[in-house]
Amino acid sequence: MKEICIVVGARPNFVKVAPLIRAIQKTDAANYQLVYAGREDDPTLEDSLYEDLQMPRPDCYLGADSPRLNEVTAQVMGAFDSYLDAHEVDVVVVVDDLASTMAAAITAKKRGKRLAHLVAGTRSFDISMPKEINRLVIDSLSDYLFTAGVRSNSVATREQQTDTTQTFMVGNILMDSLRFCRGRLRRPSYDVEEGNYLLLTLNRRALLGDEEKLGSLLHVLSRENTHGMTVYAPLRGEARRAVERLLTQSGFESSSIQIVDPLPYLEFGWLSAHAAGVITDSGNVAEEATWNFVPCITLNSYTEHIETVKQGTNVLVGEDPVKLLEELCRMVSHQWKKASLPDWWDGRSAERIVQVLM
Repeated sequence: MKEICIVVGARPNFVKVAPLIRAIQKTDAANYQLVYAGREDDPTLEDSLYEDLQMPRPDCYLGADSPRLNEVTAQVMGAFDSYLDAHEVDVVVVVDDLASTMAAAITAKKRGKRLAHLVAGTRSFDISMPKEINRLVIDSLSDYLFTAGVRSNSVATREQQTDTTQTFMVGNILMDSLRFCRGRLRRPSYDVEEGNYLLLTLNRRALLGDEEKLGSLLHVLSRENTHGMTVYAPLRGEARRAVERLLTQSGFESSSIQIVDPLPYLEFGWLSAHAAGVITDSGNVAEEATWNFVPCITLNSYTEHIETVKQGTNVLVGEDPVKLLEELCRMVSHQWKKASLPDWWDGRSAERIVQVLM
């Protein structure tokens, strides 16, 4: 019986591992344990998340909690090393590119465990970004590199560090959760008209920390520019505080932005799927928009999954308010580009991953 340990470091990781857990549960050749790098009382992990994704809660919480990335790395390495002392593990699966992901990867390899990286091969090619360092380290250590698309597959294959490393293009596992939940989405409690509103999400620290840049972008989202459509912004934490501060300043009287409380997964999924358009700085949200064929503007100069731009509904405007206005006009006037679903984004990635691990 193969023993698989799945390590998640933040809320978005749960959406990606839920399909993997279901796929493992269908086989009689493996057991798994789910390990969360953070604390059990993490406020971002609401009770409804597990019910919405129909997945179990973590079997173990490592308890890492610090705003400093290097401290998170140290905390996770120490706690995960102790976890491996107490548990038999054949393969450690890590997700994405967080500091906690890198810490678990380093610890697993130091303990001689096989390492699998879910959503491997993504690059910004900007070494000043902490996440880019994490990606390079994790991919270089991994035995199994599971990629979402052709570009990521070629990057992962080119950068393999050992002869034992293998790269597998399995598709985007986020689509597995979207496919699984498609018929279970729930309309939010507030009154929204399908196709007659916009959705705004923000979480990128660099943008939130630059009030001038953020303000210039938010100024574009006036009622005039959105053709009177409300821009719903389900924000939490620093993102909410930053936007609220700006909206109280002069010049925002005509803003169409309405801040709402963070939504459960299925309600956010409904809001994303039925919007006239999405404005975001999140790669995951842009990927969801491509799956739903909803126009999407990304407030960043790069994306980990270029397929969302080349084939999907996504466009990149960086932090340029002029470009944002140009694309917003196309969005609200229904002049968006034609899009298609990238290859292998069929909602069956987890099945392919389990076949490889078995």
